[in-house]
Amino acid sequence: MRLSLLFGKTQREIPGEAETISHQLLLRAGMINQLTAGVYSFMPLAWRSAKKIMDIIRDEMDAAGGQEITMPVLQPIELWEKSGRGAAFGANLFKLIDRKDRVLALGPTHEEVVTDLAAHYIQSYRDLPQRLYQIQTKLRDEPRPRGGLVRVREFIMKDMYTFDADDAGLEVSYQKMVQAYKNIYRRCGLKAMAIEADSGAIGGKASHEFMVLAESGEDEIIFCPGCGYAANVEKAKFDKGSSIEQIPLPMTDVETPGKESIEDVAKFLNLAPSQMLKCVFYIADKEFIIAVIRGDLEINEVKLKNLLKATDLRLATAEEVSEQGIIAGSASPVGQKAKVIADDSIVSSINYVGGANIAGRHTNNVVLGRDFNAYKTSDIASAGVGAKCAKCGGTLESTRGIEVGHVFKLGTFLAETFGALYTDPEGNQKPCVMGCYGIGVGRLLAAAIEQNHDDKGIIWPMPIAPYPIHICGLSLDNEKVKEAADKIYADLYTAGIQSLYDDRIESPGVKFNDADLLGMPLRITASPRTLDKGGIELKKRSEKTFTLVPIDNIVGEVKRMIDEQMKAAA
Repeated sequence: MRLSLLFGKTQREIPGEAETISHQLLLRAGMINQLTAGVYSFMPLAWRSAKKIMDIIRDEMDAAGGQEITMPVLQPIELWEKSGRGAAFGANLFKLIDRKDRVLALGPTHEEVVTDLAAHYIQSYRDLPQRLYQIQTKLRDEPRPRGGLVRVREFIMKDMYTFDADDAGLEVSYQKMVQAYKNIYRRCGLKAMAIEADSGAIGGKASHEFMVLAESGEDEIIFCPGCGYAANVEKAKFDKGSSIEQIPLPMTDVETPGKESIEDVAKFLNLAPSQMLKCVFYIADKEFIIAVIRGDLEINEVKLKNLLKATDLRLATAEEVSEQGIIAGSASPVGQKAKVIADDSIVSSINYVGGANIAGRHTNNVVLGRDFNAYKTSDIASAGVGAKCAKCGGTLESTRGIEVGHVFKLGTFLAETFGALYTDPEGNQKPCVMGCYGIGVGRLLAAAIEQNHDDKGIIWPMPIAPYPIHICGLSLDNEKVKEAADKIYADLYTAGIQSLYDDRIESPGVKFNDADLLGMPLRITASPRTLDKGGIELKKRSEKTFTLVPIDNIVGEVKRMIDEQMKAAA
């Protein structure tokens, strides 16, 4: 491709709306263009990269036994009502009404559609396992699109769905997909890690996210450098410590004038925050909830929402708290009519200090099970930096990452709902055991840039670079230089190597700046100076030094360097 003919222009200024490195560089490189919030056009260079990513994904899905299909974007809303997941997706689910007043959804994912499809064609255990995938546009009405291609409203995703006879079969399919995903990221030249994750609106028994580590990532990852445990902060577990059993003592009130926070009350009473109860108030699907946790811990709202199976969870307003007769700053779970959810850090054999529900007063010796009861007791605490690892006792740390893939063990709930049943060898009908597996193509492309760039621009990994090589012809008004640059471009093409050829009449500074910004893995420079020295310059984008190569040797040397970088990612 001659750069003079390329559709799209580079720009020097950093776009004001771009927060992340990948967003800035993709816009500056003229690789994407925003049509409206969270909706982008892929320009030629970015689309070439996206297609290479999709080719790698197809290779690995096919190798793992996948069969590619395509399913409708338009989905009857009845499918979502039948599964009950329309409420879980909430306002993120795009809807439209056709000319016959039928409500349709624009598919954010395809579990409902593929399960309905499977119900038509899977009849016997002999039909299993099945692994079906597609690479297709998805639409979600994200409330806050951000980060360029990281969080958008319209995006390309590979989604696979597996159907097995039992949990053991699902485990085989799941592990095949986990390995396939690892292969995909490695072949794309990315470093990714699998972490335990929350299943969110997709649902299911268990899930893992694949994260590319990046400072600009929107996800916080809690990990243990000792044993390798890693989980999304929404899912992370940690050792909360054990408590020595105590003899329950009678409740007694104590004056705490002007002390409302856990820290202030604990200091005033000469206690550790872990000896106190913290109450946090929520509205879960319009129901008032009191979440109670040990004073030194924080509530994880995702864990709480999942425990309650709530569609909507938010903090209660001051007015809503007051309507319950609760005094903020001295709140108590004792004597409340509202539903109480307790974190499992609260032990029934411990005397805690809690609010007295009277301003300026707290209560000693509050005991779970004697003085108040919990509707449910579970882990609803957030793991933080410095907490103890539940697996090895090490110290947990935190980093940030961009989610580039998610795999779920769905189980049987959708198969039971949509009648995706099979007959086993004994003639009994059973539901298929399902898994689903997604990779966002645009996210992966953006993550590659977040992980591979410098202060000058993108440094594409060779396997997904739009072109493997960028030819810079300097002083092209010099016939000798133009002839040499044209020959290199033609010889590479004849050898099966497509390149990006900067054939513009521009200064060396402009050409080098654009080459660094666009980030092709290799760069050739032909100029009067290099030709006078008997060759042309060949350098890696990631390195400062170059090699002078005779023109007759350039094709072979380029092939060698491409093969070298491709093998490194294979």
